[in-house]
Amino acid sequence: MASVHESLYFNPMMTNGVVHANIFGIKDWVTPYKIAVLALLYEMSTTKPMALLDRRRLNKLILPLQQGADLTLEQFVKIVEECCLRMVNAVKLRLFLMADGELQDMEHFFTILPNAFSDSEAFKTSVVGLFMRQMLLAYNKLSFSQVYKLYKSLQQYCHRGNQPELSALPAEDMELTNTEDPSADRIDKDELDTISLHQSELRSDETQGPLSQKQAEYFLARQAYLLKNDENKAMSPAKLQDELNNILKFNPDFAEAHYLSYLNSMRVQDIFISTHSLLHYFDRLILSGGEGKSNGDEGYGRSLRYAVLNLATLHCRFGHYQQADLALQEAIRIAQEANDHVCLQHCLSWLYTLEQMKGSDSVVLTEDSVKIAAHFCLPYLASLGIQSLVQQGAKQGMSANKLLDALRGTDIMHWKQSLSELIEISLAQTTSIWRMYGKSTMARQQAQLLLNMNSLEPVNFSVQQNNTEAFAVALCHLAELHAEQGLYAVVTDIMKHLKQQFPPHTQHAKLWMLCDLKIQFEKAMNDGKYHLAEPHVTAISALNSTEGLYRKAQLLKALNQTSEASKILQQQCEKSKNTEMIIRVMLGSAELHWDSSGFASALPLLLQALALSRQHNLQSLTSETVLHLAFTQLMLGIPEQALALVQDVLESVLAHGSLIDKGRALLLAARCQMALAGSAAQEHRLTALDQAVHTLDEAAVYFSRLDCKERMRDIHYLQARLHHTLGNVSQRNKCAMLFRLLDQELPSSGMTVVNRL
Repeated sequence: MASVHESLYFNPMMTNGVVHANIFGIKDWVTPYKIAVLALLYEMSTTKPMALLDRRRLNKLILPLQQGADLTLEQFVKIVEECCLRMVNAVKLRLFLMADGELQDMEHFFTILPNAFSDSEAFKTSVVGLFMRQMLLAYNKLSFSQVYKLYKSLQQYCHRGNQPELSALPAEDMELTNTEDPSADRIDKDELDTISLHQSELRSDETQGPLSQKQAEYFLARQAYLLKNDENKAMSPAKLQDELNNILKFNPDFAEAHYLSYLNSMRVQDIFISTHSLLHYFDRLILSGGEGKSNGDEGYGRSLRYAVLNLATLHCRFGHYQQADLALQEAIRIAQEANDHVCLQHCLSWLYTLEQMKGSDSVVLTEDSVKIAAHFCLPYLASLGIQSLVQQGAKQGMSANKLLDALRGTDIMHWKQSLSELIEISLAQTTSIWRMYGKSTMARQQAQLLLNMNSLEPVNFSVQQNNTEAFAVALCHLAELHAEQGLYAVVTDIMKHLKQQFPPHTQHAKLWMLCDLKIQFEKAMNDGKYHLAEPHVTAISALNSTEGLYRKAQLLKALNQTSEASKILQQQCEKSKNTEMIIRVMLGSAELHWDSSGFASALPLLLQALALSRQHNLQSLTSETVLHLAFTQLMLGIPEQALALVQDVLESVLAHGSLIDKGRALLLAARCQMALAGSAAQEHRLTALDQAVHTLDEAAVYFSRLDCKERMRDIHYLQARLHHTLGNVSQRNKCAMLFRLLDQELPSSGMTVVNRL
């Protein structure tokens, strides 16, 4: 290993068109691309009559061209051409004069280059002047053989199409070639039209030459920013890892490259590479800060305790709770020895997060974390703690006003501190709370507020500030809310947008995948197409085992496989810790009791579900449970009580419920009215039957929007019977014909209108 480092450190090195003497010490070197940039700067300085708008565009282009990675000549020309066509011709003319001439033409260009800036103060103080002086210094340090190889590289850069492929060159001639891959000259025209300075890849597909220090720093900063704010615009995991490996090959002590490798491997859930890169990152920090004391505020002591803390967070993300707990305890011990209160607060935040992941009660730890964070003036950690308390409070059934008051207090702090990320999280959490409590209108409002909010963070690299987890959650809520109202065309548009903003390889893609599968499952179940719903159950189980088991039980129940459905629901009720899921399992079990052991045996389960839903303020589940109780009482021969229960929750269902819930509630109300009309006096009977007909007509509107043919078949059956009793022969025949058409189209089902809600 020592011999390798000695050869890199002391001997001049040339690789792929890059001339440099020390990859660890020198900051920049001359390449054909940088000669093109120098030619652009020279022509801008010597060309006086230029339109003001063109000059402004070129001035904005200079810094990205200097800091960005080397581009092919086609890419460089395309970018400059978008700013000033006249300047493109001048730059190409100067480059081709050097490439088609002799070596002295390139030497003459570097000789006259300072003359255009010698009288300018910008040459001494500006970024452009610094760049030009660095290039001149690097060029003057080259030997004659190195200058000649740079000249040959410039010829290849300008005349790529006339040059042989690199694979055909002898091995000894590949010491100094172009920084670009030769396949880059075959770029498609459409791709060339859409390429831009910030959105193009770093280099071509296969790169072997090292980046300069400035280029590497710019590349790492850009990719890290994109991974945080807009992962869709970042390089793909494989290409990014290749570039990082290329950077680390020439400078293995580049700590920032190791950390970006850690972030990149987290995208693909690679535990080995992520752990390896994270440890190497902190090893490099410790080496660079070795003069500090082990227990000091700086140096390797601080790096060591944060390295252990980051290792704990890594294990948390991968679900290795035991290893995460051991790493957290180690980080706490080291931070206590160093008396680092900030690190201890971070450890406490991850400690209560770990307890939540394991399913334990962490309210006390979270409250302590909020108090200590507020004491040490750490608003970010304090706000995260309060939001975690709100989330736990919602699961424990706290009233909505208390939770929203707590969030409102944190929002004031967010706006004062300009913490836009936490503002987005707060709005997404508010959307989820309203949705959980059954207030769909308020959930839609909060989601729209988040989607229309302008970000407080500066936007760089053409990033749209709508690629965070909060935006994904809000869009998924909107998709489900629109699906509940039968607006599947809107759902398709939302899903299309989600797939564009969060491609399948991104970390938040599972959110829309699960949402899309649940919507498709519910649609197939409403349509009675159980053969289409079955594949969705398998896919849902792969993303969320609890949701998958529940929907498998729903499917089995619809297929009249009651024993298998009962086993799954009983198993899920014992294991699930989610209150909403427990209540839904109870309702599903009660429906199975209707078919097997009778309606009276379902009452204890329904009463228990009603008490649990009211205790946790779950209005939508409370309404659904009341409808189940009303149906049970109707089947037990108590239509008066059943109709009273339906009327109690009908307003809430019509205001916030889905179309299927609205239709079911109105259908149940009509059946209660029909039962009461049978025992009513003759003078009130016709009025009651007319009222039932109108209720059925209203229910049919909701079911028709969903194209729920099974429910429409039940509606037409009841309407035909009512019109027959009322003596409306034409209406009866029409409803009977519609019923017959649907009955012939749909497969026979054991669930009839008589014994289902």
